[in-house]
Amino acid sequence: MILDLDIGNTMTKWRLKSSESSCILERGFLWTRDRWRNAEDIPDLRDIRMVRVSNVAGQEVLGDVERLCRRFRVPMHLARSTVQFAGVHNGYLQPDKLGVDRWLGVLAGYHHRGACCVVDCGSAVTIDIVTAEGQHQGGFIAPGVRLMKESLKLGTREVPVEADLESRDLALCGENTQEAVSRGIYQAVTGMINQCYRQSCQRLGYEVPLLLTGGDGAMVARGLDAYVEQWPDMVYAGLELMFPVTEAEKQGELYGAPEKY
Repeated sequence: MILDLDIGNTMTKWRLKSSESSCILERGFLWTRDRWRNAEDIPDLRDIRMVRVSNVAGQEVLGDVERLCRRFRVPMHLARSTVQFAGVHNGYLQPDKLGVDRWLGVLAGYHHRGACCVVDCGSAVTIDIVTAEGQHQGGFIAPGVRLMKESLKLGTREVPVEADLESRDLALCGENTQEAVSRGIYQAVTGMINQCYRQSCQRLGYEVPLLLTGGDGAMVARGLDAYVEQWPDMVYAGLELMFPVTEAEKQGELYGAPEKY
């Protein structure tokens, strides 16, 4: 089996995939701050032949994963942002400074749809544009829905923030402070995405597919003007593109016995 890790600042998502087929065997998540120390949340690495990692949470968190992989002698492949890869050119002046999850999303989006707008709705909302020629244009970053809610809680006194945004008509004006705050946050996020997408398409001279991922993706999609293709596994698809499974890994030839402990 293959373990794919998408380590975000707030949450770590993982999935187990068959190394012989494209079958997804299991999925899960844990809070990144727990740093993989709760054994109940961690897949059994004794059955893993390969680990592919996207990490934006820093070296300390990554160190825990590296130690686990060494302990069970599992090959680990760490994704990094590069100047170019698989026909896509990084648009950052310092390419290695582009968040690797964004880079993987751009790679996956381009190989899936060509020119596209990739939007990740997590703790932060990130928007990246790539042209038909594979030129990444750079992007935009803003606080996400939950981060805005937390900042209001910290920065104001006694302003209630509605906990559930899923089941409300968020296009309507709020009829109390709690609704007004929650719906204002939602409008800020969706309005930013709509405007950035529209202006980017105008600069390109053509419309591009809008690909959406991230934990708040389904909720945010309801407020977007363009047709949206939701793709929860976008970062995983980028990992697959960067680290395809070799025949040796399919056959388990790189699989070693775990160390005793």
